[in-house]
Amino acid sequence: MNNFLITFYNIYHTKELRKKIIITLGLLLIYRFGAYIPLPGINPLGISDFLDKINSGSKGLMQILSSFTGGAFNRASILALGIMPYISSSIIIQLMCIIIPSLQRLRRDGESGRKQINLITKWLTVIICLIQGPVYLISLTKQFIPFLPISGSNPHYQSTYLIDMNTSYGSSMFWIIGVVILTSGTLFTMWLGDYITDKGIGNGVSLIIMSGIISRLPHAIMKELFNKIERKSTGLIIFFLEIILWLLVILFSIIIIQAVRKIPVQYVSHYKYLGAASKLIHKKHQYIPLKITAAGVMPIIFSQAIMLFPLTFSNYIKNTEIKKFFHLFQDIYGIWYNSTIFILVIVFTFFYTAITIPVNQIADDLKRNGGHIPRIKPGKDTAKYIDDILSNITFPGAFLLAIIAILPSVVFRIGITQSFSLFYGGTSLLIVVGVILDISQQVNIYLLNYHYDGLMMMKNRNNKYSKL
Repeated sequence: MNNFLITFYNIYHTKELRKKIIITLGLLLIYRFGAYIPLPGINPLGISDFLDKINSGSKGLMQILSSFTGGAFNRASILALGIMPYISSSIIIQLMCIIIPSLQRLRRDGESGRKQINLITKWLTVIICLIQGPVYLISLTKQFIPFLPISGSNPHYQSTYLIDMNTSYGSSMFWIIGVVILTSGTLFTMWLGDYITDKGIGNGVSLIIMSGIISRLPHAIMKELFNKIERKSTGLIIFFLEIILWLLVILFSIIIIQAVRKIPVQYVSHYKYLGAASKLIHKKHQYIPLKITAAGVMPIIFSQAIMLFPLTFSNYIKNTEIKKFFHLFQDIYGIWYNSTIFILVIVFTFFYTAITIPVNQIADDLKRNGGHIPRIKPGKDTAKYIDDILSNITFPGAFLLAIIAILPSVVFRIGITQSFSLFYGGTSLLIVVGVILDISQQVNIYLLNYHYDGLMMMKNRNNKYSKL
């Protein structure tokens, strides 16, 4: 506790760090405020109530879609698409950088190439928004809210969800304005993320996603607490045990994220010749850190995106047998969904690790800079050695990552409520833990620089007084 108070005191008295934290919190509050502003022509209270019923019927799939936007998806907000179109375009561009030679050259061009790739990513984000925007509005007005004519027998139903069907649903302006606002909302969210990254602390896009996930945590905990108190006399004890289990899962996730395999590296330039003995003494020792989960949260995101296809297309399929088959994968707590997710996470972990860690390039860079792995020849032998180690540590990492992906379903089966179970694993937990660790590391770096600058000032002052 004392260390926490000391850290907080140091943060408060570090002007630059304090300013960055205030900017970050202010921009996140603006994003959270925008998540509650509804689209024109939509009654947000009616839509929220209706989609809550849909959520319970789809057994959690809608909660996954809504978790990354902090509920903006459910509220038909101007930020309903959130930052996910940008995430999708970033993933596509990363894959294209491996396939397309021109993008490969841009990625190797340093800062100028990175700026051009970012520009391409943003334009692709606009294209994705122009596709997802109409799909979202169609789903909102036709699938979630079945169309009823103005002369229908249930005017209360119309007034509950749409403010004026003559001027909103039936008007082409509703669609044009809706798509423009949804696209602008995503672009605004992108700008907030970039500004947080430049002027604030941490990765802005990750912080925006985390803020949406965290915003649902207090409600989930309170719902779990009241549920346990109402149903069982020992509810408080069970709730306490569930919190302990949750903290253990968080600790397990931190260990997986932080675990690395260090490959020692020696550099010729860091050896020194000593006299007639002709001995070389090593002056500096370095290593290559290979994470056991180098792919991060991407395999789970890819897997969940694929598993959302049944939800997207099941309403358009007329064949009864195919519809029943897709229906098996709509229950995120069912055996079919979790078995498929488990396998997909393992496959995508190997795939994403292979395309994101350039083993041959690492070996070439070592050889070019005069470095080598002890007892391993430079060049192809080094590349093969690194690739073998990467394969050996990727399998246990993929297996543990797959376990985290299906943990929400496991804890739901033992009696934890649906909303709270989503925080026991999956993308939500890994994103939150990863972002908090990243912020903690950046804060520590700022504090170390602050103390180092203070020590240097004291040293210079003492030297000045000694000369006098």
